[in-house]
Amino acid sequence: MGVPAFFRWLSKKYPSILLHCVEEKPKEVGDETIPVDTSQPNPNDYEFDNLYLDMNGIIHPCCHPEDKPAPKNENEMMVLIFEYIDRIFSIVRPRKVLYMAIDGVAPRAKMNQQRSRRFRASKEITEKIEEMARLRDELTQKGCDLPPEKEKGEHFDSNCITPGTPFMFRLADCLRYYIHDRVNTDPGWQNIKVILSDANVPGEGEHKIMDYIRRQRDQPDHDPNTKHCLNGADADLIMLGLATHEPHFTIIREEFKPNKPRSCDMCGQMGHEMKDCTGLPKEKVGEHDDGPVMFDSEQQFIFLRLNILREYLERELLMTNLPFKYDFERSLDDWVFMCFFVGNDFLPHLPSLEIRENAIDRLIKLYKNCVRRTGGYLTDSGVVNLSRVQIIMQELGEVEDEIFKKRRNNELEFQRRNKERKAREKRFSQGPRWTPGGQFAPQALGQSHSSSVSNPRQEAYKGRVDAMQSMMTKDEPGKGTKRSAPDSDDTEKTEKEKEKEEEEEKEPDDEVKLWEDGWKDRYYKSKFDVDKDDIEFRHNVARHYVTGLSWVLRYYYQGCASWKWYFPYHYAPFASDFVNISDLPNDFEKHTNPFKPLEQLMGVFPAGSKKHLPLTWQTLMFDPESPIIDFYPTDFRIDLNGKKYAWQGVALLPFVDEKRLLKGLETVYSDLTPEEVFRNGRGKDRLFVGKRHPAHSFFEGLYEGERSEEGVEVNPSLTHGMAGRVWCDDKATMSGETIKSPLPQPEMKDILDNQCLCILYKDPVYDDDHLFPSKVLPNAKMPERVLKPEDFDQRNRGKSWTKS
Repeated sequence: MGVPAFFRWLSKKYPSILLHCVEEKPKEVGDETIPVDTSQPNPNDYEFDNLYLDMNGIIHPCCHPEDKPAPKNENEMMVLIFEYIDRIFSIVRPRKVLYMAIDGVAPRAKMNQQRSRRFRASKEITEKIEEMARLRDELTQKGCDLPPEKEKGEHFDSNCITPGTPFMFRLADCLRYYIHDRVNTDPGWQNIKVILSDANVPGEGEHKIMDYIRRQRDQPDHDPNTKHCLNGADADLIMLGLATHEPHFTIIREEFKPNKPRSCDMCGQMGHEMKDCTGLPKEKVGEHDDGPVMFDSEQQFIFLRLNILREYLERELLMTNLPFKYDFERSLDDWVFMCFFVGNDFLPHLPSLEIRENAIDRLIKLYKNCVRRTGGYLTDSGVVNLSRVQIIMQELGEVEDEIFKKRRNNELEFQRRNKERKAREKRFSQGPRWTPGGQFAPQALGQSHSSSVSNPRQEAYKGRVDAMQSMMTKDEPGKGTKRSAPDSDDTEKTEKEKEKEEEEEKEPDDEVKLWEDGWKDRYYKSKFDVDKDDIEFRHNVARHYVTGLSWVLRYYYQGCASWKWYFPYHYAPFASDFVNISDLPNDFEKHTNPFKPLEQLMGVFPAGSKKHLPLTWQTLMFDPESPIIDFYPTDFRIDLNGKKYAWQGVALLPFVDEKRLLKGLETVYSDLTPEEVFRNGRGKDRLFVGKRHPAHSFFEGLYEGERSEEGVEVNPSLTHGMAGRVWCDDKATMSGETIKSPLPQPEMKDILDNQCLCILYKDPVYDDDHLFPSKVLPNAKMPERVLKPEDFDQRNRGKSWTKS
């Protein structure tokens, strides 16, 4: 959603939505490991029908984890992905469907964000490698024994987790093997349908999942009481789950732990950052222990129960004495829509709205105050009523000046308290002090002589190094140890430390100064280079933004309205600039196709990731004569935009001109190998069933005789009500045949006598003008209410939560 703080805000405001997962573990009996029997009843006392995996939320942490050393190679990454899926499956234990969705080519609106992320990642990697080289030289000169330096090119480029790369092609191959293996060997997999939507199928993973849910629930055989569970950590999954209006919807995600420790990039150990590394080798435990020191425990999982969030919001959004009939489901859709103003993956958030400043609560208050003037709801099944939105924006625009001034006062107050806290810490960290009488003054109760030691061996070694350096230099002229005078507050600091402290204290440059009069003129001049008299330009930015809001809502409720649309600016307008928006068109161009995978790579990759592209395509990224060389700047500015850290800022990259990009690629398309042509194609989902599934015989019959190019409609009576169309898969391995393992690990053996069948699958198709109803379906049984009156008491908010 583009709102890192959204989950923290939501879980603090509505704490009862969270529940710790109960997880069974494999048992060790002698030298044998007994796996969990996932066909047994769910240990969480709740049986799920469908489990959906937003696979990119699994792939990234398995391939380049932030809180532990990275896997050694791609083979280890694949095994870690398998193990992660096994854990989620064991906790949820779906009984009907497992849907695994990998991000395919995204709409252009999302590609701009992907481009920004990948250019940033490439820049950060380059800077990190340079910093590691500098620190390695410094530590080597001090005589430190560092672990061997990685060979050049060994670093894993996380940008390869993008549709069209060889890595994603191999991942899909490995996942097909994994599914076959589990369906053949795991009792919990043998009666379910498994759908794999790999990177060659267009669409973001979570939106492919939502498309499947929308299209199935519009079928006459759909069970309105289906129990859904969606895995993923992105905040937008919460919004997407609410947007389905399915009453039994749960999200499973890793438990959020702020400020988790990260391993050192230099030595791979925990307990210190790279800048503090002293090169101390790991203390070996056993003869063959060469791995890094690990202190972090296994990540735990939690359920986020949307039915309970709905209970909270029912009370929060309740409105009485309206001039029209109140409908909670409509108000819920409006709440989802208003959250888009605070942040999403397709639009920058409005300057006056920050999640940490309770922006959503402010919008709800404005919404309730204006609803009688609007005469109805803001949205209807994913379509925005712009005349009503304008009333809300006018109200917000009138208090923007107040919001900016209050924000500034809060920032100054925070800085004051922070400065006082550091001053106290500095006094307490001085240790024993001489009093005027020559006696030691005891240290403040509860304070230690130094900061807490997270890695005792590292600190001890650092102390020995400092002692040796002191002995080596004490006799040299001008390098003796300088002792502070009694009762002096001065401490010895290197120039670098002093500069660092000053840099931390210094406020980021902010020439706009939203808290001072004239803020709007300065904003548009600074961010858009537009003179203050050009009011029409401001309104034009707002019109583009409104179109974006309409696009995003349709994307969440109806699917992608246009693959080509995107917001053409780096910054958002102000709420007060939303003028005369009610007459803007609310429709989008139809029948537009997404980019092909290799085309998207050329649109989002920096030149630093060119190795994942065909050779002649790479040339277009660095050849000075390339007609699109300007799309690949080697350096770019990051505007902090009032923030403190670079990752919070705005990457000022040029927007890609689609026509120029495709024209430039015409010259290299003929160079593609057959394998690259296949990687560049648009694929279909794959459906897997085991021998014991009722639909197995029906699907197996498709491979007998002449194969239909148009596909065959699925019989819902054989698939627990699931509809769609199926085709034969040329890559399918038939019953009784052997499936070769794509991985060399000893535990990844060939699958003999395969009993899992794979076919191509497509969701039910609807007309372009079809609207999926945004409502609870008839015959749906609402879950029993969980919340009690005390749960709504603000004083109880934010307390610790346990399994209820």
